[in-house]
Amino acid sequence: MVNSMKSLIIAFALAFGSVATADAQTGVPSPIQIVAPWARATAAGAKNGVAYMTVVNKGNSDDRLLAVSTPIAETAEPHKTASENGVMKMLPVDAVEVKAGSEVVLKPGGYHVMLMHLKAPLQQGETFPMTLTFEKAGKVDVTVKVEKAGAMGQSHSGMTM
Repeated sequence: MVNSMKSLIIAFALAFGSVATADAQTGVPSPIQIVAPWARATAAGAKNGVAYMTVVNKGNSDDRLLAVSTPIAETAEPHKTASENGVMKMLPVDAVEVKAGSEVVLKPGGYHVMLMHLKAPLQQGETFPMTLTFEKAGKVDVTVKVEKAGAMGQSHSGMTM
C-alpha cells in the first residue's frame, strides 16, 4: 500500500511538472528525480533559510547528493537535524545517500538543504533556482517554491500541508 501510494504521488508530481531530472551530456535521462522542492518563508532580517524536497533514485545503482548551490544564498549545503546532548542541532553532512530504487525525503526534523547568508528574505509565493550535484547523476536544476513561514510540507498539488 505504501509503495503504491508513493508511486501515485510521484506520478501525480510528474503530471504537474513538479519533478526535475538531470540529463547527462549523452542525452540519457538521469535516474535521479527531485519531487516538490520547497522552502519556508523567512523573517525580514533572517540570515538563513531551509529547503526541502524528495529525491527519488529510479536507477539500478546508489547515488549521493554531494553539493548544493543557489544564487539566493552565499552558501547552500546538505544538513541533517540531530540531537546532541539533548539539544537539537542542524549539522552539515558530507553527502546524502540515495539507494537505488528508493527515495530520501528532505523534510523538517531530518535531512534538509541549509541556505546560509541569504541575499534577501524568502517570501511566500516566490520561487528560486537551485542546483543539486550528485556523485553519479551530476547536476540537477530545480525551482524551489517558497511556502509560508512554519510550513511543514508541500502537497504534490502545490498546497501546503
